[in-house]
Amino acid sequence: MGKLGKHDLVFMSRHGRDHATPPHLVNYRGNIWALRELGVRKVVATAAVGSLSPNYHLGELVLIDQFLDFTKSRPQTFYEGGQQGVLHVDMTEPYCSEMRQLIVDASKHLGLVVKNGACYVCTEGPRFETPAEIRMFQHLGADLVGMTSVPEVVLARELGMCYASIGMVTNEAAGIADHPLSHAEVMKSIKELEINVAQLIQTTFELLTPGQKCLCALANVEVGKF
Repeated sequence: MGKLGKHDLVFMSRHGRDHATPPHLVNYRGNIWALRELGVRKVVATAAVGSLSPNYHLGELVLIDQFLDFTKSRPQTFYEGGQQGVLHVDMTEPYCSEMRQLIVDASKHLGLVVKNGACYVCTEGPRFETPAEIRMFQHLGADLVGMTSVPEVVLARELGMCYASIGMVTNEAAGIADHPLSHAEVMKSIKELEINVAQLIQTTFELLTPGQKCLCALANVEVGKF
């Protein structure tokens, strides 16, 4: 926790120290709940993604606007009945358009190219996908593939938080790349992108204004919480 300019800031590494927690074992509910308890209302997430499309290239930054969920064993909601109630949260616009526009504005200040809009398919991990799976995802309309955005984005919406995700294209998916995939390749690409991403996040926070003018904060009205 700290300050960035005039804003209070909370930084969380979803995989923990030294990237020790694999994506299928991340406590997404615990992470998002903790952020909400600390007063966070707007989240700018980052995600290493593989490209499934010729429209997205290695080293590019992309703002995700839709997702396909192919996870298998992750708790998906805070509302599992009983005293908690049941919430059928609306996900028409999973990633906050107000936050995405703010990131685009920040990118223009910096002279960075950020593509706004891509469909992300979230897989269970920790293994990479097979070429057959990648062909299926392409047929379903996915542009990018990763292992972390779901249920993180859903849980944030359930608690009335704005959530945007900056996808860092770190590799081409299986069957597209001409070499075997490795975590080392992904980390190398992240290292090359990290300065631009850090500057983008800093400038985005400088443009932030108090309050939520979008519909994200109203997502859990039907259960009468928050």
